[in-house]
Amino acid sequence: MALLAAHLLGLLALPGLQRLDHALYDVQLRRLAPKSADNRIVMVDIDERSLAIHGRWPWRRAVLADLLDKLVVGGGARLVGLDLVLAEADHSSGLASLEAMAAGPLGADPTFRGALDALRPALDDDARLAEALQRLPVVLAFHLSNDASAQRLGALPTALWPAEALGAHGAALLDWRGHGGNLPQLQRAAQWGAGHLNGLVDDDGVLRRVPLLVRQGDEVHGALALVMARHLLGEAGTPAALHLLPAAPPLQAVQLRGPGSSVTLPVDGHVAALVPFRALEQAFVRVSAADVLSGRAGTDVLRGKVVLVGVSAPGLIDQRHTPVDASLPGTLVHAHLLSGMLDGRLLASAQAPSLTVLVPVALLLATGLAMVLLLPRLRMALAAALAVAMVLVALALQYAAWAWGHTALPLAPALLLPPLLLALHLLVAYRSASNQRQQLVELFGQYVPPELVTALSQQPGRAALSSRSAEISVLFADVRGFTALAEHMPPGELSAMMNLLFSRLTDTVRAHRGTLDKYIGDSVMAFWGAPLDDPDHARHAVEAALAMRMQLPALQDELAAHGWPRLDLSIGIDSGNVVVGDMGSRHRRAYTAMGDAVNRAARVQSLAAANALGLVVGAATRRALGDRLCLPLGQFAVRGRETRLALWQPLPLRVGDDPRMDHRAAQWQQLHDADEAGDHDQALQVLRQLESRQPADPLCAWQRRRWRLPAA
Repeated sequence: MALLAAHLLGLLALPGLQRLDHALYDVQLRRLAPKSADNRIVMVDIDERSLAIHGRWPWRRAVLADLLDKLVVGGGARLVGLDLVLAEADHSSGLASLEAMAAGPLGADPTFRGALDALRPALDDDARLAEALQRLPVVLAFHLSNDASAQRLGALPTALWPAEALGAHGAALLDWRGHGGNLPQLQRAAQWGAGHLNGLVDDDGVLRRVPLLVRQGDEVHGALALVMARHLLGEAGTPAALHLLPAAPPLQAVQLRGPGSSVTLPVDGHVAALVPFRALEQAFVRVSAADVLSGRAGTDVLRGKVVLVGVSAPGLIDQRHTPVDASLPGTLVHAHLLSGMLDGRLLASAQAPSLTVLVPVALLLATGLAMVLLLPRLRMALAAALAVAMVLVALALQYAAWAWGHTALPLAPALLLPPLLLALHLLVAYRSASNQRQQLVELFGQYVPPELVTALSQQPGRAALSSRSAEISVLFADVRGFTALAEHMPPGELSAMMNLLFSRLTDTVRAHRGTLDKYIGDSVMAFWGAPLDDPDHARHAVEAALAMRMQLPALQDELAAHGWPRLDLSIGIDSGNVVVGDMGSRHRRAYTAMGDAVNRAARVQSLAAANALGLVVGAATRRALGDRLCLPLGQFAVRGRETRLALWQPLPLRVGDDPRMDHRAAQWQQLHDADEAGDHDQALQVLRQLESRQPADPLCAWQRRRWRLPAA
């Protein structure tokens, strides 16, 4: 934003931005320029047909004198501007050769000298043209040059001011090294003066501005259109007064004050004016010079009109690339400028050092501040809508300034800033999301399986790192009799054995989309339902526990191959609402879960270990399992809790999967109901039926211990 503001203030030149501004200006000009023709100005065209009739260029000065007479005397033109530089004497009549003969052998011949004196007025074309310029309202032209080899050729008109008379304003004028003026005889005869033909071509090769005042040496001269406008706004051969506004720098406008009207012409920092091109292709009447010379043009076409004479014949045409035409004759550039001057519709240019530049700078700062404050608070669609709205506001302001304020505001910075800030916002958001994903990967990579890490990285919003409440299922798996084993094993072998066991258990937790919380001595804690929500967390936890139990035989064989003792697992699971998140101290943190469900799961695991039940789940987990077969184990008293815990043992099948399992579950339900009702005989009878079907059932052995009965 600072770069764009510096560009607007003229402190920094950004060529690419300048070219974009030029292109946007051209589009606006073509859309908003007048679509009507200006019938006050006529271009008399020395075209290809004129050259075919009256000879190749340059024409004899007598023909030009005749053309001027036909325009003013015969046609009634009000003022004529010649877009021609008449720099050299005309020798086409042969007068120079006759003068040389008179200076030689024939100089003493009185007959020859008498004939020459009689013919001289008719053969002196320059004198004839000078006589026409002296009596007719004609403005001549000259061109300026800044080439390294620029020379000062021909005569210039009387200066508007000496350069020193402008004081501090003089520094703003463009200074030209050389000039190409008219033949001194012709320039002295031109009572209405002359103006320069130079336009300013921008970096993209397009002419948009013409300097109204220039400095050449110690003199100040005006543009052709400015000189003609002064005569048109003046009266009785006295041009309108010329003033510079304001009196103190920076110069912002040139004012023409005539007897009945005044026109203020806005200029930029180089006293150049934007040419107010008309959008219509035939904005001015064009008449062939051949028709004027032959009298076919008609007085109604020329009477009271302002005429600009130019050349458009192939090879001679001065073509200019302009916003409205890629090859516009240079004469018409001056016609457009003169038309805008007479109408008072020249556009002001919002450039430094003009105070008008504060408008686009203020717009730029307001746009930037609004977007910086609002973008972080908006979702992507609204952020894009905000950027579009800011662009539309800039376009509306530009249109209002052009249509009603007659000012061309630089549009590119205000149009570029919203998409640039939006792109920057997207980049920052992308970097933030990438960092958040990386943080999630680093945090959860050690707890959850890779596929869950991938899901988390794609949907980081679903896994907030801060503590939150979540419904989860918690699993504790503990090695039975670990203390006795540890006493008799070397530390190295004990460590290797536990590493193998924890690896197998962790693989099983990850395979069932669980989150590994921690290793606690010889126990493993895991949970389901966080960091990603899992509606089936209880089922996944139980399936993981059943898989651990089913893998025990293969694990025990692997332990035996190493000469290590046999291991057995006690697993407890319970479900409930807990607090889960990244918790800990400033020294160490971890993603973990805390709450009553965690405590209950630990107690359930302790009861499973104390009663050699293998896998036991709490009441909340049993309710969440739905139709999975679970054997009721009754109510258990737990130290530190007033209420007893109801426990179940889940079976690896659902209701209806296996009739034999259904029957076993039904018998266990009968045993449980009889025990609860105090019918011990019925309960014992059901127990014996169960033992007859599965003599080594650990649940039957547990039930006998519970009732303090001898082993079966």
